[in-house]
Order: sequence, then structure tokens, then C-alpha cells
Amino acid sequence: QTCGPLTDEDVVRLRPCEKKRLDISGKLYLAPLTTCGNLPFRRICKRFGADVTCGEMAVCTNLLQGQMSEWALLKRHQCEDIFGVQLEGAFPDTMTKCAELLGRTIEVDFVDINVGCPIDLVYKKGGGCALMNRTAKFQQIVRGMSQVLDVPLTVKLRTGVQERVNLAHRLLPELRDWGASLVTLHGRSREQRYTKLADWQYIAQCAKAASPMPLFGNGDILSYDDASRAMKTGVAGVMIARGALLKPWLFTEIKEQRHWDISSSERLDILRDFTSYGLEHWGSDTQGVEKTRRFLLEWLSFLCRYVPVGLLERLPQKVNERPPYYLGRDYLETLMASQQAADWIRISEMLLGPVPPSFVFLPKHKANAYK
Repeated sequence: QTCGPLTDEDVVRLRPCEKKRLDISGKLYLAPLTTCGNLPFRRICKRFGADVTCGEMAVCTNLLQGQMSEWALLKRHQCEDIFGVQLEGAFPDTMTKCAELLGRTIEVDFVDINVGCPIDLVYKKGGGCALMNRTAKFQQIVRGMSQVLDVPLTVKLRTGVQERVNLAHRLLPELRDWGASLVTLHGRSREQRYTKLADWQYIAQCAKAASPMPLFGNGDILSYDDASRAMKTGVAGVMIARGALLKPWLFTEIKEQRHWDISSSERLDILRDFTSYGLEHWGSDTQGVEKTRRFLLEWLSFLCRYVPVGLLERLPQKVNERPPYYLGRDYLETLMASQQAADWIRISEMLLGPVPPSFVFLPKHKANAYK
């Protein structure tokens, strides 16, 4: 009211908007995966039991400049009932402006800050992992974004920047005070990348340091045994990244506590569904078909590392072990195990028809995570 006594209704209207809560403890969280974590792939993972999904990393400056390709990364499918977006940036003003813009324009359940990206292009600009060493800017980003968002703000980070120089345990209590609702910790430093196993002992230490703020753990989960061991460290839940790329049915295995000896024909059906979702998402014209093919091939560069349960000498397969050369139980199983791009292209032609003349494919993500 402009005049007269202050009523209860006026007081309610004056109160700051109460932030929505995010209770995902014990749920299976599909990591935001650059390139491969596209909407059709997330639909596949949802079908197999992923509870929480997140869009691919989006760069704040690109969003603020209105780049349509960047905004496309934030699109949500109706099956994604708990869905967030992940933002990357290096400066408080752009990150806060972007968070405010998203709050007005899209429907999400949380916004995540990427403090884990190790690539030079991001790191040298002060984003991703670099924020762990820029605590003043990091604090301003978290406080600013938390203030303008009415959905929970989460953070994904690594153990630190340098190997054997852990920073996360010191940052976690600060993040809790700055306004973060949940943190996911990848158990490796920037320098380690994927060359060593994730440090789950350190993740357990960090879960205690973060309390009562929930901490999710991330790293090397490729079986229900891995997930069970991870949950015993005291984390609130697990985030699954490469494990989902190698076998998206991992979510089912974890929920049903079993090893699934999935057949090659069942795996081809999964790929067929992916292409169907891709054509629906990117279009069924020539451009849409080839975009679907490109993303299918990127995914096949990971899927080929899966070794069928029935052929393993010992269970379970480990994510950091180089898959052995093997002959499958049928032609298709052998073809799916091939590390050759020409064979991945052959699989794509089974689903999308012949490739255009002079077609070349080089995967963005090369395997460098083996012993």
C-alpha cells in the first residue's frame, strides 16, 4: 500500500523470495558432459534410471551475447524431472548477470557453477579449475549468483589444481557460508586429469568438512560395486560421468544391484533410440541427420571401451583399465568393440544410412585414461 497501516500482506510481499530446496541425497546424478551429454543422450540415461540430469557446460559470455548454439545447451526434455544447467565463467559481474537472466527465462531446478573444467582454454581465462586459486573472485561469484537466483546454487570442483596440493577441504566450509546448496567433488586435481584413480579417501574427508551441506562424489564409477563403495564414504550421493558413456544401463545396474550381461542387439536398440531422439531434437533433414551422426560417433568412441560381462575374466570392469582385444559372441558384438573410427561409421550407417562423400570423423575426446 502507498499509505495507511502496514498489513500482513504487505510484509509477505516485502520478504525476499525464499530459495527453493534441492533434496537429491541418495539419487543418481548424471554429470554434465561436454559434447556427449546432449539432450538425446540424457533421455537414454533417464530411461535407465538416472535421477538427476544437467545440461552441458554453457559459457556465460556466449549466453549474454545471445548465441543460439549456447542457449540450445540449456534445453530441457519433459522426462528430466530434476534438471539443472551448468555455467562457466571467470568474473562475478558476467556470472551474476547470466544467473539473473536464466532465472527470468528458463525453468530449472538448480544452477551449477563449473569449477572443475581443466582445459587450457578455460583455465587461462580464469574459469573452471582456476577459480580454486582465485578465492576472492570465486566468493563474489557464488555470493552474487546465490543472491539473484531463487533456485539452489550448486558447485562442481576438483580436489585442487596441482597434484598432491588439495584445496577442496578448505573451500567447502567457505562455499557453504557463501550460499552454495550442494557441492560435487571430482576426486582428481587438474594436473591429474584422468591419469590416476580418483581419491575417494579424500572425498570422504571432504564430505565431513562440507557437513551439513551435502557433498556428492564423482570418479571411476563403472559398476554397482563401485557405487556401493562410494556411498560408504559418507557422501550424499554419486555423480556418474564416463561410466554412463561406457554403459548408460549402469544406472539400472546400481539400482538393481546386479551386473547386466546386455546383448549386442539390446545395445543396438539403445543406439537406434538415440538416433530417433537425435532426429527429433536436431531435425530429420540432411543437417539434422549429420548432426545426429556426429554425436552418435562421439558416443561410440566411448561405448567401444565396454567389455561384455560374459567375456570378462573377472568382475567388474574398471574404468581405468585398457579394454583387451576380443572376439565377441556374434558379429555385432565384435564390431561394437572396435577402436577404429571406420567401424563406428559403419554402425552409424546401419542406423542413419550412408555417410556423405569424403566424410571424415576425428573424435574430440581421445582415450588417455588407461593404465
